Amino acid sequence: MIISGEGYVENFVDESVQRQGAGVDLTMKKIERFTDAGRLDFDNSSRRIASGEDISGEELEGGNSYRVTYNEKISVPENALGLVFPRSSLLRNGCHLVTAVWDPGYEGRGQGLLQVLNPKGVVLEEDARIGQIVFFQLKKEARKDYNGRYQGENC
Repeated sequence: MIISGEGYVENFVDESVQRQGAGVDLTMKKIERFTDAGRLDFDNSSRRIASGEDISGEELEGGNSYRVTYNEKISVPENALGLVFPRSSLLRNGCHLVTAVWDPGYEGRGQGLLQVLNPKGVVLEEDARIGQIVFFQLKKEARKDYNGRYQGENC
């Protein structure tokens, strides 16, 4: 069951515009170009997140991927998970927003991966609405709440 985002999203640019029928629009706070390689492993003992440089406001080149940070602070309820979908306007401009599951209990300003597939590129202006978070209620209580490295990120 989809549950309302009421009370789980803060830091709206304009709540009356961002609140949708099934979710809440997420806006772009910052966009980064990757500047080095990252590393992933099984137990996170050698994990390293790729660095990036802020290029907010610049034209984004087609064929590249960028890291975006959202304006909104999200608090996923303990009985739900969050999924972010790209807004249709983003897709219609040849871009895709890739995200992961937002676990029960996660709090922070999340990030996503923006892929610019339009060979002519795209410009995303400050506070552009690029995604929509939808909260799905869990049938059973989560075995544990999120307590990973990204808890409280970008706040």
